[in-house]
Amino acid sequence: MTKIGFVSLGCSKNLVDTEVMLRILHDRGYEITPDEGEAEIIVVNTCGFIESAKSESIENILDLSSLKTDGKCKFIIATGCLVERYREEVMKELPEVDALLGVGSIHKIADACDALLRGERFISFEDKNTSPLGGDRILTTDDHTAYLKIAEGCDNRCTYCAIPLIRGKFRSREISDIVKEARDLEALGVKELNLIAQDTTRYGLDIYGEYSLAKLVRAICEGTSIPWIRLLYCYPDKITDELIEELRDNPRLLKYMDIPIQHISDKVLTSMNRHGGASLIKETVAKLRERVPGIVLRTTAMVGFPTEGEEEFSELCEYIKEARFERFGAFTYSPEEGTAAALMEDAVDSQTKQDRYDCLMQTQLTVSEEINELNVDRVLEVLCDGFDTVADIYYGRSYMDAPDVDGRVYFKSRKRVKPGDFVRVYIEEALDYDLVGYVEEDYQ
Repeated sequence: MTKIGFVSLGCSKNLVDTEVMLRILHDRGYEITPDEGEAEIIVVNTCGFIESAKSESIENILDLSSLKTDGKCKFIIATGCLVERYREEVMKELPEVDALLGVGSIHKIADACDALLRGERFISFEDKNTSPLGGDRILTTDDHTAYLKIAEGCDNRCTYCAIPLIRGKFRSREISDIVKEARDLEALGVKELNLIAQDTTRYGLDIYGEYSLAKLVRAICEGTSIPWIRLLYCYPDKITDELIEELRDNPRLLKYMDIPIQHISDKVLTSMNRHGGASLIKETVAKLRERVPGIVLRTTAMVGFPTEGEEEFSELCEYIKEARFERFGAFTYSPEEGTAAALMEDAVDSQTKQDRYDCLMQTQLTVSEEINELNVDRVLEVLCDGFDTVADIYYGRSYMDAPDVDGRVYFKSRKRVKPGDFVRVYIEEALDYDLVGYVEEDYQ
C-alpha cells in the first residue's frame, strides 16, 4: 500500500481542503502517514495569501524534495492557493514538483497519485467557480473540535486581497449539506464547531437571496447536539439584527465573534475598498456590546497600508485602546500582484511598518492584560484540549478562546480529565494572554 504524507499550510479553510483530500485518498486505498520520511508521495497544500506565506510554501517544497534522495519519497504533489495563483511559475521554477492541482481540483488528488504511480505527470486546474463544495473528511484537529467551511470564495474585492483571484466568487453551501456534515462531525466526537468562510456573514445571500447565517446556526442546533458553535470571519457590515439576537438568545452559539476590521481610518478603509466606514464599525461593536452581555470580540488590523500616515495610524491605536477588543491580531501590509493596492502610491517603508506593528501589539498587550485580570476569581467552563507533560498541567479553552489563534486556560485537576471533557475552572492567575486555575470541584 502506497504511503502518502501531507503538509498543510495557511489558514483553517485550507486545512479543511487538506482533510477532504485525506479522506479521498483513504477511500482510494492509500495509507496516510504522519512521517514524511516514510511517505512515497508527499502532498503540499500551499498558501499564497501574502509574501511570507508564499515563501513558506516554496521553502517547504524545496526542503521536502531532499527526501527524494534521503528518504522514500518518489513524488511531490503541490496544490492550494500558491499553485492556483502561480501555476505557470510553479511548473517552470519548481521542477521538484511532479503534479499540480488547483483549488478547484482537490477532488482529483487520488487520480493524481494514481497517474504518478503509472509514470505519468498530472496537472489539473478545474473551474474553481463550479468545483464541488464540501466533502467527507479525515479530521486533523483534536477529535473534539473541528472547522466547518460553509462557503467558498469571496466577492468583497478588498484592494489588498488576492483571494477572489485565487478562490473565485463567493459560493454558499446548502443548509442541508452543512447540517449533514455537522452530524457526521458530531458522530466523530466533535463538541466544538467553528464555522468558517472567507466572509461568514455573507452566507446564503447567493443561494437564498438574504443573509442566512442565523438560520444556518438554528438548523445546525436542530440537527445536532454539538454544545459549542463558534463564528469566525464575520464582516461588520453584514452583521444583522437577527444574528445578534441569535448570539444573545442561543446558549449553544458562543458569545464570541471574530470581526476583522482591518483599520478604523475612513481614508484607509476607503483605499482598502472595505464595505462600511469607521462609523459603521464603531456602531456595530457598540451594538454587540450592548445587546449581547459577556460577548468576546476578536479582530485583526493591518498596518502600513498605502495612504496610512502617522495620523491614520494614531487613529487606529486610539480606537484599539477605546474598543478594548478581548482578542486581537495584527499584520503588516504586503503588496500582492494583481491587486489594486499593489499599484497605489504612498507606500510605507518596511521599517515603519514593523515599528507600527510593534507599537500596535504593545498597545493591545496592555488592553489584554487588563481584560485578563478581570477573569481572576471567576469560574469558567473550559473544554479540555490536552495535558502538558512538561509543565504537569492540563490546558483547554473557554468560550473566549478560538483554537489556534487565541490563548489557553491552564488548570490543575485531582481527577483525570480527557481531551473533549468540559470542566469548571476557578481562575486564580492571569498571564498576558492565558489564564491559570484549577478544577472548581477539587476544592469545594
